[in-house]
Amino acid sequence: MAGRTTRGESLWLRYMVLGSWALVCLVPMLWFLSIGLRPRTEIITPQPVYWPTFSLDAWHALWSDWPIGAYLRNSVLAVAGSVVIDLILAIPAAYSLTRYEYRGREDIGFYILSTRMMAPAIVAIPIFFLFRNLGLLDSVWALMLVYAAINLSVVTWILRSYMMDIPKELEDAARTDGASDLRILWEIIIPVTLPGIITAAVIAAIFAINEFLFTLLIASTANAYTMSVALANFTGGSDGIIYNAIALVSFLAFLPIFILVVLIQKNLSRGLTMGAVKG
Repeated sequence: MAGRTTRGESLWLRYMVLGSWALVCLVPMLWFLSIGLRPRTEIITPQPVYWPTFSLDAWHALWSDWPIGAYLRNSVLAVAGSVVIDLILAIPAAYSLTRYEYRGREDIGFYILSTRMMAPAIVAIPIFFLFRNLGLLDSVWALMLVYAAINLSVVTWILRSYMMDIPKELEDAARTDGASDLRILWEIIIPVTLPGIITAAVIAAIFAINEFLFTLLIASTANAYTMSVALANFTGGSDGIIYNAIALVSFLAFLPIFILVVLIQKNLSRGLTMGAVKG
């Protein structure tokens, strides 16, 4: 009985510690939400307001005065499309780098990773002229391609580290049964590395959502504006800095990724530790 009581108290203590830490992590976003739901007069007042009056003025203004729905749709389409492109290209590339022996394999792997080390501003102007000549400026398709190109090296390297931990005996047994390399990749490698694929997809999505430079360069009108660029629309003009709108848009941009991470947290936690170096 004493052992059960001690175990129960330890479990409750663990939940209390984890719950307190989760609250600390969520306080900034809850604070952003509280600012977004306040009247503007209470935000810019020089005196602190300890008991705010909540209002939906900023929420109504976002949907009536600005096409925030279009911004949110563009963000979802561009980010989701770029993640799909990255996975389609990175999975076979990572498999090739871990399983096939050919000249310059390690150099190719390092070159893929080194593209992430380059400052984005270096290629901004060439990318602008490239998409202008292709007629893709101010389109969600251009954002998909740019986000995919930026994050492809990271996704490839992450998946490569997971695939290196897969025993080759699984593939040798499948080849003995007559399976082709494509079938091995589809039926063995992808299911085994699914947590790693989910992890790489979430990381690529976060990087894509936070991308601002290329989004501002390619999206010249509201037709292709994303949530990151939408934030810049509330920092100037005749109305000045609209703090409650900025806070509310930031919260709306954070919410989809937060919900996604909560839904896939088990696979995500497995993926974050699968590629770890074992001692």
